[in-house]
Amino acid sequence: MDNKSTNDTGGGKLTMSPTDKKSVSGAIVGNVCILIATIFWGMNVAVTKALIPDWITADGIAAVRLIGGAGLFWLVSIFIKDKPIEHEDWLKLFLGGAIGLFLFIFLFVTSLRFGSAIDISIIMTLPPIFVIVMEIIFCKRRPAMLEYLGIVVSFAGAAFVIASNGSGSGSGSNPLLGDLLAIASAACYAFYLFILEGPTKKYRPSNMLRWVFLFAAVPALCLVPGMKDMPIMSTTDARPWIEIGFILLCPTFIAYFLVQPAIKHIGSELVSIYQYLTPVFATLTAVLMGIGKLHWTQVGAMIIIIAGMLLTNRGKNVKPATSNAGSGK
Repeated sequence: MDNKSTNDTGGGKLTMSPTDKKSVSGAIVGNVCILIATIFWGMNVAVTKALIPDWITADGIAAVRLIGGAGLFWLVSIFIKDKPIEHEDWLKLFLGGAIGLFLFIFLFVTSLRFGSAIDISIIMTLPPIFVIVMEIIFCKRRPAMLEYLGIVVSFAGAAFVIASNGSGSGSGSNPLLGDLLAIASAACYAFYLFILEGPTKKYRPSNMLRWVFLFAAVPALCLVPGMKDMPIMSTTDARPWIEIGFILLCPTFIAYFLVQPAIKHIGSELVSIYQYLTPVFATLTAVLMGIGKLHWTQVGAMIIIIAGMLLTNRGKNVKPATSNAGSGK
């Protein structure tokens, strides 16, 4: 049998085994998937801000994303066969959709009605920190001191955003309310990630997300009746409809679809780190669209929050987190 070694000592040539090649290609796929999703999420902040309230209300945006997203995922699931949802996962899917996803998107778009697109995007880097807090509370994790310090620093960055609200252009009609709603939205997204961590690893994106979006679309139906009076319904301008189409297709359908293969190939921790690129793409889009202007206080807040997360990740490496036996998330 001719076994090939990874080192060809005769010619000094280093070759890569099929397993290594698969690992590298998987890492590339994972990073590309989450990078595309992050770009779409960053752009979504500015595009949504541009639509509210001149063309459509926050309620209308939330209804379009949740009901339209459910329709797209159910359409795709027709062509993709997968194993049925296990009995013990139905409650997680229901809570993740009806509470996590619905409240996350509803509060997020409502925060953009009142606050600055750039400030909101900075605050929306907090979900990984909220996930850690939930693990401490519900899974009885015992973090290292550096992790606690990182949590405090990250929340200090969010507090800095709130304290300096209105410092830049495009701050919104009520920046303080917008920032507080964004924090609540970030907590809901963290709950979404926390409750669906297990199902995410068990099911294909189309199979899991069709149910999650369906459970989120049911309460979103209550937002539909007021849409008939919105300006977008009577306009002949194509631009707002193009922006609506972008929001539905890219940050809602494609981005959520890409998250699961990203977690599969590079892990949830690295995926969460990409969250800190969202303000960069949101800021670039907002400035290019003329609806925002970057201020030094926003840069400072972004640096503080990122520093907090780096401390938290460092703490994980110094002292592995532990949980009580039987906590079984």
